[in-house]
Amino acid sequence: MRNYRHIEVRPIAGALGAEIHGVDISRDLEDDVVAEMRQALLDHLVIFLREQTMTPPQQVAFARRFGTPMEYPQLKGLPEAPLITPVVKLEHERNNFGGIWHSDTTYLAEPPMGSMLFAREVPAYGGDTMFANQYLAYEALSDGLKQALEGLMGVSSSAKAEVTKTREDQMKAAGAELKVLSAEHPIVRTHPETGRKALYTSDAHTAHIKGWTEKESLPLLRFLWEHQVRPEFTCRFRWQVGSLAFWDNRAAMHNPINDYHGHRRVMHRVTLAGDRPR
Repeated sequence: MRNYRHIEVRPIAGALGAEIHGVDISRDLEDDVVAEMRQALLDHLVIFLREQTMTPPQQVAFARRFGTPMEYPQLKGLPEAPLITPVVKLEHERNNFGGIWHSDTTYLAEPPMGSMLFAREVPAYGGDTMFANQYLAYEALSDGLKQALEGLMGVSSSAKAEVTKTREDQMKAAGAELKVLSAEHPIVRTHPETGRKALYTSDAHTAHIKGWTEKESLPLLRFLWEHQVRPEFTCRFRWQVGSLAFWDNRAAMHNPINDYHGHRRVMHRVTLAGDRPR
């Protein structure tokens, strides 16, 4: 276990995830505190802070300490903070945003390195988010399958229906035209900071393997998608108002659980720019 001098880090599961204590992210943080929080993110893939109070501009300022905030594809941010995307499910709605296991926006040539989600309103129960460690998912594969996956490229598309329903509804409400975005990435990527290999495919975005038909691709992809989210690779976070989650999109997947129909959930999200997966 790593020793931290400026923050307290409490793991919440064996696979990934840790709560950070002793930090008020509405304040200007010392460089040493930021450095240890970034190390905790690399160590645990997703970090959580509770009982935080901050304005949208303060959330953006906090995010800038870890990277470059980017606009979320095809959705508008808050008027007072365009780099914050509201993630909202209202009482009458049935679909939630991104309600399936995924890494964020892999249909971009340079997907985000991470995302920060801050809870503004949460249901009395339900609405948890699950996360899955893709280092462990890769390392648990047989040597033969690891060799077979080397060099394979997944073709990601924003058009896969499971995750575009809510986005399409929002775009139609805004009177905008939805563009189909596509990108190719290794199914096994190497993390640019840790050097570790991780699976990088999802049912949400991966349409097929490059050079393979969809029918040829699906048996292998479906095996990987089921394997990636085995319980021993996951953790689960219960939200409270004032909770913030910051996850590493390069080695973790997440799944917001849609089990709170009839209740409101309002989150503010900042997405941090990344680089081309290799």
